[in-house]
Amino acid sequence: MGPPPPPPSRAPPPPAPPRYLGQTLRLMVGVPDYETYVAHMRRTHPDQEPMTYEAFFRERQDARYGGKKRIGCC
Repeated sequence: MGPPPPPPSRAPPPPAPPRYLGQTLRLMVGVPDYETYVAHMRRTHPDQEPMTYEAFFRERQDARYGGKKRIGCC
């Protein structure tokens, strides 16, 4: 008898579709995804008007960095 056979190798996961790759990269660097937000609002809250891009971006920045409540040197 010889040595046992090596374990089967795992295949790498399939590549992410370009849309998800771009969305992932934007989220990694902190850029909010407005298109996903609008699609969510229209799908789950059709009675509410989505924020404008400017309002959405400002709200996401405030949520990430603390907005006017931020305490720091700047």
